[in-house]
Amino acid sequence: MFKNKKKRILWIILIVIGAIGIMIGVYYLPPVHSRLAWRVAMVRGEIYYFFNPPDQDAFTPAQQAEMDAIVQQTLTAIAPVPTATLESSSVAMESTPAAESNLPTATPWVAPTKVPIPTPIPDQVRLTGVRHEFETYNNCGPATISMAISYWGWDGNQVIAGKELKPNWKDLNVMPYELVEYVETQTEFKAIERYGGDLDLLKHLIAAGFPVVIERGYQEEVPDKGWVGHYSVITAYNDEKGWFLLQDPFAGEDYANYYERVERHWQAFNYLYIIVYPEDKESEVLSILGSDADEATNLQHAADKALNEIYTLEDDRQLFFAWYNYGTSLMYLADYYGAAQAYDQAFTFYPDLSPRPWRMLWYQTGPYFAYYWTGRYQDVIDLANKTIDDSSEPAIEESWVWLGRAKYMIGDTDGAIKAYQTALEWHPGWWVAEDELEYLGITP
Repeated sequence: MFKNKKKRILWIILIVIGAIGIMIGVYYLPPVHSRLAWRVAMVRGEIYYFFNPPDQDAFTPAQQAEMDAIVQQTLTAIAPVPTATLESSSVAMESTPAAESNLPTATPWVAPTKVPIPTPIPDQVRLTGVRHEFETYNNCGPATISMAISYWGWDGNQVIAGKELKPNWKDLNVMPYELVEYVETQTEFKAIERYGGDLDLLKHLIAAGFPVVIERGYQEEVPDKGWVGHYSVITAYNDEKGWFLLQDPFAGEDYANYYERVERHWQAFNYLYIIVYPEDKESEVLSILGSDADEATNLQHAADKALNEIYTLEDDRQLFFAWYNYGTSLMYLADYYGAAQAYDQAFTFYPDLSPRPWRMLWYQTGPYFAYYWTGRYQDVIDLANKTIDDSSEPAIEESWVWLGRAKYMIGDTDGAIKAYQTALEWHPGWWVAEDELEYLGITP
């Protein structure tokens, strides 16, 4: 009797193991896996974040003194050459140590001269022809750019775009420059990316027949997920109702957002916008952009806009984004010292924000540039590790590359190689990580 009981238990165990094996085999069948894998990833993420709250601890910059010392050494080395003045914003910032000229003082802000958009527009316009797509798991970048190109007759979709933009579907973000690059290299159309946009510009572009891609913070629509970054295509505006219509890959088709809400959420991404257009319409696009058609002028304009917000806004959350935006614009203008100062200031607001935008470095990597190019390698390492550790699936290739660069600079070559190789696991074939490995003599 005892032997029969043991046999039954053994058979039950074997049946359970067999059933699990069959389930796993079925799960990995392509038609099933494509439908269930993202749901499994979401469940894993929920469990991870429950036990590891991502905004529990805040990153705090710690190497301002090292940056100031490097600047002082540089200035000493070039003496007696007069100190150059960097016109990185409407407030001049001298390239001197922080003790002498830290952050911009409260100088009255003067609006930059900007070529006005002369064409009068109607009080409402609605463009049709964008083919709406609901995004698959974490695929708003490919889905949004697919929708934007579809307006001009492109018959592709997010699956086609995603094969190029996200070779590993777990990759947590597609950068704006990657979307522009995709349009210009994989389609017959052109695209332009700019910062510091405003509601009036959006309306003029739509009125002229150009849908606009924007990137914005996303909170109310997914309150249980915390703050996330998100792309949408704007295809309509209505002054009487005070809203834009967005073709949103998550919220749906013709998703109405009031002007104030769009502007508030758009601030989190330095008012970034992308325009997709046929080549024969380029002169029309540039004409609407006016002085912002020039990239350097546009970045200066975006910096001035952020600086104005720094002097006029009072809400800590908006001030965090304003300082961050100021740093991003200065970073693109190659004023890394000024950018690092601005990011330092932004991070002073961060601990008191609720909810904290803890995914920020998934989307906007400016602090890595600023801290790296001012010699603050440990800050780069700390920030990258914090960003990676806060993610249930550390599929953030940009953070891995910056971690590798900083590790290399402090002499940890093996750590750098491992970080670059990890970046390629999450984004196979990514030229940035491949170039870093080749520089170290490693075949990707």
